[in-house]
Amino acid sequence: MLNLGRLESLSRRFDEIDAELAGSTGAFDQERFTALVKERAALEPTVAAYRSYAKLLADVAANEALLRDAEMRELAEEEAPKLVERRVQLEATLTELLLPRDPNDSKDIFVEIRAGAGGDEASLFAAELARMYARFAETLKMKVETVSASESEAGGYKEIVMSVQGGEPYRFFKYESGVHRVQRVPVTESQGRVHTSTATVAVLPEAEEVEIAINPKELQIDTFKSSGAGGQHINKTESAIRITHMPTGVVVASQEERSQLQNRERAMQMLRSILLDRKRREAEEAVGSLRKSQVGTGDRSEKIRTYNYPQDRITDHRINENFGNVRDVLDGNLGRIVRLLQQDERERLLAGQTSAA
Repeated sequence: MLNLGRLESLSRRFDEIDAELAGSTGAFDQERFTALVKERAALEPTVAAYRSYAKLLADVAANEALLRDAEMRELAEEEAPKLVERRVQLEATLTELLLPRDPNDSKDIFVEIRAGAGGDEASLFAAELARMYARFAETLKMKVETVSASESEAGGYKEIVMSVQGGEPYRFFKYESGVHRVQRVPVTESQGRVHTSTATVAVLPEAEEVEIAINPKELQIDTFKSSGAGGQHINKTESAIRITHMPTGVVVASQEERSQLQNRERAMQMLRSILLDRKRREAEEAVGSLRKSQVGTGDRSEKIRTYNYPQDRITDHRINENFGNVRDVLDGNLGRIVRLLQQDERERLLAGQTSAA
C-alpha cells in the first residue's frame, strides 16, 4: 500500500524548494543553494512519478464514470485494462522510489586501493582497478583526483587513494569495497602459468566536520617531498602531508596538491572519512550486526569479484553473476555490473519491507 500522505508531503517540499530557488534575494548563500539543488535532484524522480500517478487516478475515476454511460461504455471498457496496467507499473515504481535511501549515496568519496597477495602482479592489478574506476567516474561526469600514490618497482601501485566528486559517487561505487581477485599469466611469467593475485578496495564516503570530532593534539603531522609527476615544484618542496591519528594509528597522506595547506585539508578530509567509517562499523557491531571490515586481510579467499583472463570472464560472487569481456570492464565499462548490484540491493530492501509488514 502506497503512503500517499508521504508522497504528497514530498511533492509540497519540492514546490517549496523551487519557490526558494526562484525567489532568492539578498546575499547569495552558496552552501544553502547547493544543499537545495541536491535535495531537489533527490526528490525529482519520486515527485514526477507521484504526479503522474495522481493524474492516472483522476483518469481512472473519469473512466469509471464513463462505464455508467451507455453510449461511452464500450470505449471505457476498452480503455480500462490499459489504465490498470499503467497503475500497476506506477505503483511498483513508487514503491521502489520510497525505499529507504542510503544517507551516504549523495556524498563524495575516497577510493583506496591497495595491492594484496601476489607481489608485483598485485600492484599492476591495483593500477588497472584505479584506471577502471577513474574511467567509469568520467563516464558519469564525475571529477576524479589522485590524493596520494605509492608506486611499485613494476610500475603499478602498492597503494593509491583517489577522490571522486559530484554526481552522487557513493551510490555507484559503494559496491566496490572488498577484495578483487585476478587470474591471469603475469608479464613476468616465463612458463605461461596462471597466477592469482588480489587487490583490496575501500570506498569511504566523505565525512563532514560535524560528523566526527578530532582532537588536534592527537595528530602527528609530517611533511615530505612528493613523488611522481609534477616537475620542479614537486621535487624541491616539502608540500606533501602525512597525518597520523595517534589513538587509532590511522595514517593518511596527500601529495598531489601544490601547497601544504591544500594537502593538509585533503588529508584531514580523508582522516575524518576513515574514522567515521570505523565509528559506524563499531556501532553496528555493538548492536549485534557483526561483520568484517570492508577489505578483510587481502587474502585470496576473501573475494567479492574475480577477473579471470583465460576464460575472459568476470564473476561477482555476491550476486553469482558472470560477465564477459574482462578488458572492456577494466576499460571503465562497469555500468552493467553496478546496475545489477543496485537491483539486488533494491530487491533485498523490498523483501525486508514485505517481511516486516
